[in-house]
Amino acid sequence: MVEIILASGSPRRRQLMQLAGIPCEIIVSNADETTSGAPDAQVKELALRKAHAVYKKIAQRENAIIIGADTLVYVNGRVLGKPKDADEAFEMLKMLSGNEHEVYTGVALVRDGESRAFADMTRVFFRALTDEEIWAYIATDEPFDKAGAYGVQERGAVLVDRVEGDFYTVVGLPIAKVCMELKDMGYDLWR
Repeated sequence: MVEIILASGSPRRRQLMQLAGIPCEIIVSNADETTSGAPDAQVKELALRKAHAVYKKIAQRENAIIIGADTLVYVNGRVLGKPKDADEAFEMLKMLSGNEHEVYTGVALVRDGESRAFADMTRVFFRALTDEEIWAYIATDEPFDKAGAYGVQERGAVLVDRVEGDFYTVVGLPIAKVCMELKDMGYDLWR
């Protein structure tokens, strides 16, 4: 029997795996997250780094597929990660206000030394926000553990005008593509 390990502490990724009916064990990688380059290359590299870090921790387990993922927001040639504080969250949200941006999620799957990775991109369009709305959203504490300082699946949904692409890429795990990769690696999604 194939066991799935999610190399992420993200409650949103865990929830998406549950919604897809895929039981998984959570092992946080604690991998270094510094990188550079094009946004799609960054998220793939970090997803692979996280998956390999967990693979090294559990290398003795056979029949395990480790899934690593990373998400970033890209706007006006700038990568937005998670804000360090309220002022940085405000700066990020002000930059996104009334603007279009891209969200990239990279996913890596590692099994018995075999590695594969992909990146998915979705465009998100924010409505114009007042400073008062931005500060009120920051006061919810939602922005602080999310790339780009917002969560589209939570109260941050009211900031968004529309999404073009896979909604779940913005949440942090393009689950349909993950499922197809798992199937290709021998995992029976419907067992």
